[in-house]
Amino acid sequence: MAKQLQARRLDGLDKNPWVEFIKLTSENETVNLGQGFPDFAPPDFAMEAFQHAVSGDVMLNQYTKAFGYPPLTKVLADFFGKLLGQEMEPLKNVLVTVGAYGALFTAFQALVDEGDEVIIIEPYFDCYEPMTLMAGGRPVFVPLKPSPSQDGELDYSSSWQLDPTELASKFTSRTKALVLNTPSNPLGKVFSKAELELMASLCQQHDVVCISDEVYQWLVFDGNQHISIASLPGMWERTLTIGSAGKTFSATGWKVGWVLGPDQLMKHLRTVHQNSVFHCPTQAQAAVAWSFEREQQHFGQPSSYFVQLLQATQHKRDHVTRSLQSVGLRPVIPQGSYFLITDISDFKSKMPNLPGAEDEAYDRRFVKWMIKNKGLSAIPVSIFCSVPHQKHFDHYIRFCFIKDEATLQAMDKKLQKWKAELTP
Repeated sequence: MAKQLQARRLDGLDKNPWVEFIKLTSENETVNLGQGFPDFAPPDFAMEAFQHAVSGDVMLNQYTKAFGYPPLTKVLADFFGKLLGQEMEPLKNVLVTVGAYGALFTAFQALVDEGDEVIIIEPYFDCYEPMTLMAGGRPVFVPLKPSPSQDGELDYSSSWQLDPTELASKFTSRTKALVLNTPSNPLGKVFSKAELELMASLCQQHDVVCISDEVYQWLVFDGNQHISIASLPGMWERTLTIGSAGKTFSATGWKVGWVLGPDQLMKHLRTVHQNSVFHCPTQAQAAVAWSFEREQQHFGQPSSYFVQLLQATQHKRDHVTRSLQSVGLRPVIPQGSYFLITDISDFKSKMPNLPGAEDEAYDRRFVKWMIKNKGLSAIPVSIFCSVPHQKHFDHYIRFCFIKDEATLQAMDKKLQKWKAELTP
């Protein structure tokens, strides 16, 4: 056809680095610590809930309410209403979406207009930038910067900070939204109350909406505390809080997510939802509803899945941290999430000329080399950064540690072989 087929909003968004690294991982005998999903089963009660949803009430095979299966919107309103200090109405303050990814897309489409600026904190979950662009907005980036550490000392995600003056300078009359991710991907940073209060103050001062991606809220390690920015004074009415059943119950393939917020914002998300996906699979929603009802009964107790998953995941984080250190990788210890990043500066200085395109970031070349030569898959951190800032992050790679014990043992074998090769 002579006419341009693709919409202009897709310009520059067709190339996705995930496709390349997933393909490379599948073509090699590799332990996959790149993609962010558990390779173990969800808890028994969640599996049983899904099986019951499939084999029980035949009407669960049909449409439910467009904005969410009523038992699910009710339990979400009740459960998170207590945490956020709000009296939430299921029909006005909750929207069930096709995963947290769908929640994010719906939020950007509903609120970001042509020319609106959206502040994104780097490094960031990589969909934030293209979703802003597809809505016609302009991403404005502000980087987290690590505090210098002494030689031999471990680095922690908490030491990565925003410069308050730099952050404030990004807010203008055109700023529509700030995207917050806590605990964050890929860094695993849990933003402190003081950091959240700074963001809240700037959002209120400049009349800006906060899109808060909190899918890892139950995975906060070492006694750190997750705080939802919507719970701070003056923030409920300008915040969309996004969650994920996939991350909550270790069932990422169910693709059930949600958005919580005030009706004045949510009504616009409902407009997008009803004119796009319209409806999410009923049976998966029913399974999530029953799983939350079960968790409500055990919340905060040793029998709580959230408590058990946190303990198990922190153990996995510590295991992977120790193992990576054995070959000279320098992990940045995360406060939360599925992920940690490691500093590969020592490798960059020792072997700077790895194969790859001349303008290809070092971390991308290193990950390809590691997949092909060491049998370990990770993700380069530069893909989580804007193009102008990638050079500042090209000496970090991301590993996912929420993996089965057998996967971690396979990782150990690869690393032990690597370590032996390093020994003179």
